[in-house]
Amino acid sequence: MSEQSQNNAKKILIVDSDKFLVGMYSVKFESHGFEVDSAVSSIDALKKLREGKTSDIILLDIVMPDENGIEFLRTVRKESLCPNATIVILTNETKSSQIEEAKKLKADGYIVKSTSIPSEVFDEVVKIHTARNNK
Repeated sequence: MSEQSQNNAKKILIVDSDKFLVGMYSVKFESHGFEVDSAVSSIDALKKLREGKTSDIILLDIVMPDENGIEFLRTVRKESLCPNATIVILTNETKSSQIEEAKKLKADGYIVKSTSIPSEVFDEVVKIHTARNNK
Protein backbone atom coordinates (compact mmCIF):
# COMPACT_ATOMS: atom_id res chain seq x y z
CA MET A 1 0.00 0.00 0.00
CA SER A 2 1.42 3.40 -0.89
CA GLU A 3 1.98 6.02 1.78
CA GLN A 4 -0.74 8.18 0.22
CA SER A 5 -3.40 5.47 0.30
CA GLN A 6 -2.29 4.38 3.77
CA ASN A 7 -2.89 7.91 5.07
CA ASN A 8 -6.42 7.79 3.65
CA ALA A 9 -7.17 4.29 4.92
CA LYS A 10 -9.96 3.91 7.41
CA LYS A 11 -8.71 2.72 10.79
CA ILE A 12 -10.42 -0.06 12.71
CA LEU A 13 -9.71 -1.38 16.20
CA ILE A 14 -10.91 -4.95 16.69
CA VAL A 15 -11.43 -5.89 20.35
CA ASP A 16 -12.10 -9.59 20.96
CA SER A 17 -10.52 -12.19 23.25
CA ASP A 18 -10.71 -14.83 20.50
CA LYS A 19 -7.36 -14.51 18.69
CA PHE A 20 -8.57 -16.62 15.76
CA LEU A 21 -11.51 -14.27 15.13
CA VAL A 22 -9.29 -11.21 15.54
CA GLY A 23 -6.96 -12.63 12.91
CA MET A 24 -9.77 -13.56 10.54
CA TYR A 25 -11.47 -10.15 10.75
CA SER A 26 -8.09 -8.37 10.52
CA VAL A 27 -7.40 -10.12 7.20
CA LYS A 28 -10.92 -9.31 5.95
CA PHE A 29 -10.66 -5.59 6.74
CA GLU A 30 -7.02 -5.29 5.58
CA SER A 31 -7.94 -6.86 2.24
CA HIS A 32 -10.37 -3.97 1.77
CA GLY A 33 -7.75 -1.30 2.51
CA PHE A 34 -8.38 -0.75 6.22
CA GLU A 35 -5.57 -0.06 8.66
CA VAL A 36 -6.22 -2.63 11.39
CA ASP A 37 -5.20 -2.64 15.03
CA SER A 38 -6.42 -5.18 17.53
CA ALA A 39 -6.62 -5.96 21.22
CA VAL A 40 -7.45 -9.28 22.84
CA SER A 41 -8.88 -7.65 25.96
CA SER A 42 -10.74 -4.53 26.98
CA ILE A 43 -7.82 -3.54 29.18
CA ASP A 44 -5.40 -3.67 26.21
CA ALA A 45 -7.83 -1.67 24.06
CA LEU A 46 -8.35 0.98 26.75
CA LYS A 47 -4.58 1.31 27.16
CA LYS A 48 -4.20 1.96 23.42
CA LEU A 49 -7.01 4.53 23.41
CA ARG A 50 -5.70 6.29 26.53
CA GLU A 51 -2.28 6.52 24.84
CA GLY A 52 -3.90 8.42 21.96
CA LYS A 53 -4.69 5.65 19.47
CA THR A 54 -7.49 6.75 17.18
CA SER A 55 -9.82 4.68 15.04
CA ASP A 56 -12.66 5.39 12.69
CA ILE A 57 -14.37 2.17 13.80
CA ILE A 58 -14.20 0.05 16.94
CA LEU A 59 -15.46 -3.51 16.48
CA LEU A 60 -16.15 -4.89 19.95
CA ASP A 61 -17.13 -8.19 21.54
CA ILE A 62 -19.13 -8.19 24.78
CA VAL A 63 -17.89 -11.46 26.30
CA MET A 64 -14.26 -11.05 27.38
CA PRO A 65 -12.35 -12.38 30.37
CA ASP A 66 -11.34 -9.14 32.08
CA GLU A 67 -13.71 -6.24 31.54
CA ASN A 68 -16.64 -7.05 29.28
CA GLY A 69 -17.49 -5.02 26.19
CA ILE A 70 -20.32 -3.12 27.88
CA GLU A 71 -17.97 -2.00 30.67
CA PHE A 72 -15.39 -1.08 28.02
CA LEU A 73 -17.98 0.98 26.11
CA ARG A 74 -19.10 2.68 29.34
CA THR A 75 -15.47 3.68 30.05
CA VAL A 76 -14.91 4.87 26.47
CA ARG A 77 -17.96 7.12 26.73
CA LYS A 78 -17.16 8.37 30.25
CA GLU A 79 -13.56 9.27 29.33
CA SER A 80 -14.45 10.53 25.81
CA LEU A 81 -11.93 8.15 24.25
CA CYS A 82 -12.04 8.11 20.46
CA PRO A 83 -15.30 10.13 20.49
CA ASN A 84 -15.77 10.15 16.71
CA ALA A 85 -15.42 6.41 16.24
CA THR A 86 -18.28 4.29 14.99
CA ILE A 87 -18.72 1.55 17.60
CA VAL A 88 -20.14 -1.77 16.44
CA ILE A 89 -20.78 -4.64 18.83
CA LEU A 90 -19.90 -8.02 17.29
CA THR A 91 -20.86 -10.75 19.72
CA ASN A 92 -22.79 -13.95 20.32
CA GLU A 93 -24.47 -12.28 23.30
CA THR A 94 -28.16 -12.05 22.43
CA LYS A 95 -29.72 -11.08 25.77
CA SER A 96 -32.05 -8.16 25.23
CA SER A 97 -30.65 -6.50 28.38
CA GLN A 98 -27.16 -6.44 26.82
CA ILE A 99 -28.50 -5.07 23.53
CA GLU A 100 -30.45 -2.35 25.37
CA GLU A 101 -27.40 -1.42 27.46
CA ALA A 102 -25.29 -1.14 24.29
CA LYS A 103 -27.94 1.13 22.75
CA LYS A 104 -28.03 3.32 25.88
CA LEU A 105 -24.27 3.69 25.59
CA LYS A 106 -24.77 4.78 21.97
CA ALA A 107 -23.31 1.77 20.19
CA ASP A 108 -23.88 2.42 16.49
CA GLY A 109 -24.62 -1.20 15.60
CA TYR A 110 -25.03 -4.71 16.98
CA ILE A 111 -24.14 -7.82 14.97
CA VAL A 112 -24.54 -11.41 16.17
CA LYS A 113 -21.42 -13.39 15.20
CA SER A 114 -23.09 -16.77 14.89
CA THR A 115 -25.57 -15.55 12.29
CA SER A 116 -23.07 -13.71 10.08
CA ILE A 117 -20.20 -14.79 7.87
CA PRO A 118 -17.11 -12.50 7.72
CA SER A 119 -18.07 -10.86 4.43
CA GLU A 120 -21.52 -10.02 5.87
CA VAL A 121 -19.89 -8.59 9.00
CA PHE A 122 -17.59 -6.47 6.84
CA ASP A 123 -20.49 -5.20 4.71
CA GLU A 124 -22.64 -4.44 7.77
CA VAL A 125 -19.82 -2.59 9.59
CA VAL A 126 -19.16 -0.44 6.51
CA LYS A 127 -22.89 0.22 6.12
CA ILE A 128 -23.24 1.26 9.80
CA HIS A 129 -20.15 3.48 9.57
CA THR A 130 -21.31 5.14 6.35
CA ALA A 131 -24.83 5.74 7.71
CA ARG A 132 -23.45 7.28 10.92
CA ASN A 133 -21.22 9.65 8.98
CA ASN A 134 -24.00 10.69 6.60
CA LYS A 135 -26.36 11.86 9.36
